[in-house]
Order: sequence, then C-alpha cells, then structure tokens
Amino acid sequence: MTSNTKNRMPLVDAMKGIACVLIVSHHLAFYGPMSDVAQPLAPTLISWLYDYGRIAVQVFLVMAGFLTAGHLSQFGRSGQPVPVLSLVWQRYLRLAVPYVLALAVAMLVSALVRPWLHHDSVPTAPDLWRVLAHVLMLHGWFGQESLSAGVWYVAIDLQLYALAVMVYWLGQKLTGQTGPTDPAARLRLTAWVVSLTCSLMLASLLFFNRNAVFDNTGFYFFGSYALGMMTRWASGRRQPWLWLSCLAVLGLVALLVEFRLRIAVALITAMLLGMVMLRGAWHWVGHAWLGWLGRISYSVFLIHFPICLIYNTLWSRWFPTSPWMNVLGMVLAVLTSIACGHLFWATAERRGSALVLGWLARRQDGGVRSSSAGSAG
Repeated sequence: MTSNTKNRMPLVDAMKGIACVLIVSHHLAFYGPMSDVAQPLAPTLISWLYDYGRIAVQVFLVMAGFLTAGHLSQFGRSGQPVPVLSLVWQRYLRLAVPYVLALAVAMLVSALVRPWLHHDSVPTAPDLWRVLAHVLMLHGWFGQESLSAGVWYVAIDLQLYALAVMVYWLGQKLTGQTGPTDPAARLRLTAWVVSLTCSLMLASLLFFNRNAVFDNTGFYFFGSYALGMMTRWASGRRQPWLWLSCLAVLGLVALLVEFRLRIAVALITAMLLGMVMLRGAWHWVGHAWLGWLGRISYSVFLIHFPICLIYNTLWSRWFPTSPWMNVLGMVLAVLTSIACGHLFWATAERRGSALVLGWLARRQDGGVRSSSAGSAG
C-alpha cells in the first residue's frame, strides 16, 4: 500500500485509489452516528457500503502481492541471496513511520472527542501495552482493541510480505542458488518459487481463509496476496495466457469449494490486472487524478479515521437530526480525508520515511567503513 514514485503502473494506482475511497466510505457507514441519521435518504447505498465496502481491501491485497513479486524477482535475475531480515525490517520501517504518527493523531483525536461523542466507534483510552502492541503490529495476535480503523491491515501487510520473502528465500535454498546463475538455474528457481507460492496460496484459499480463527494472521489472506504475485509472474512467461488461465481455474476451484465474495473480488482483480498487463493497455486508466489518489492511498487510509471522528463529533452536536446535513457531512469527511491524506503523504510517508531509511543507511555504511578500517589496521 505504500507509495513509490518510480516505475508506477496506472492501473495499480487507479484501483488502489478507488479502493481507498470505498474503504473510507465503508468506515463512515460503519462507524459513527452520521450514517445513522443519513440512512433514510440513501438507505441502499449506505447499507451497501456498510456490508460490502470492506471488500475493497482485497484490491489492496492483490496489488501488494503483484508489486512484491516484481520486487523479489530481481533476486532471481541477479542471483543475489534474499536478505530476509533486512527486507522485512525495511518493509516494517516504510509502513511504521507514517503508521505510528497516524496512531498518535488517532489517539489524540479520540481523547479530545471522547467526552463529547458517546459512541462505540470511539476507541477507549489505551494503556502502554496496547500502544506497544500496535507499534509492533502485534495487536491482532494479542486481541487488543484497535486504536484506529483499519490498522489490522497494516500488520497483515507486513506478515504477507514476510511470508513472500520467506518463500523466495526457501526457493533459493532448495535450488542452492548463491550467486550469479545461468538461465537453467533461474528456471529451476522460478519453478520452486512458483510451486511454493501456489501451494501456500491453495492452503490459504482452501483451509486458512475458511477458518475465522486465522483472520489475524497472514495465512488467512495469503490466497488473495498470492493471486497478485502469480499474476505478475504469469505476465513474464512464454505462454502468459495459459498461466493466467490456470490461475483462474485454481481460483474457481476455491470458489466452488466455498463461495466467498472476497475471494471472487480478488480473483477478478488479478485477472483484470493480468489482461491489462498483457495487452499493454495501461493508458486506459492513465488519468492523473487517479494516479495521484493511488499514490496517497496509504496515507489516506491511515489518517481518515481521526478525520471521521471529528466530523461525527461536530455533526452529532450541530445537526443531530438532519439527514441532508449528515449526508453532506459524510461527503465532506471523505474529501477532507483525501486532502489530509495528501498532506500526510507529503510529510510523514514520503519525507519521514525517506529520512528514517536514509539515516539507517548512513549508519550502516558508517559501520561497514569502521569495520573495514579496523580490519586494515
């Protein structure tokens, strides 16, 4: 979900942007009194957003897997060993820098509105353990009440990325790849990585995703994530349409075993992405505003909940019974979330993450130089 301005793909950004708006709208329909008051004016739309808006998360899962597969493929081409801990740590930092700042904003806003908005959507005052569990992205595992809407996804994203990195690392170990490789060695590595990914994908689709006990783990969501990974790899094969067809069959088998709308949406997203890639039709969705919305989607996702809390608090006191004004409030909350998301992206996500990662890189470089100097002496 995080933004990278290099080599962006218009369809990826467009779908992320649309999914982001749907998730913000879902949370407005799900949390807070505004949607209750506005319900009589748009009962079908608000009910749909309440029940189905969260399915848009599947788009993010597929896109994240798609981008991760492209990133990890560089290790297959170069023969460089996958640095598991380093990659997962960097992923954590990219997620955590804006995430922790957004949590701080959410806690501050929650404390401010708690005396005025008596509603289940307002998180209770946290203790130190609850805050620490969120910072470490372990709140789901320990059953901690969320400090902000949707933060479970950030923890799941990190778990899924770690699973993908481990799969690629295991593929290298099984093939004995330790350095520059010839085409035959790369083919063996690809076969192992695809086989391992496909096996874990099927385990997720046919078992983990059908058991709610696993829904705080990456295994529950890996089926959707792997659909994105497999789509990316299929596009680079000699017979990509055959690969995509096989992937579609696997997805349909999972749906025949048990139909789940979330998996159907993930499969449709993966197939659409694969077809557009193969036809080179990125220009169909190359609108600048959709690209911009996709770039800032993670920041919007992080910062929208405290914005929605503020609107719900003000509107519950100013317009407690006016459906029209509460519809307007919901629209304004979405627009304000996007505007604040852009500001948050420009500061916390882009610059903040760059500063932290740059500082760590300089420290590592300094440590290497010091070690080299000591060895020379």
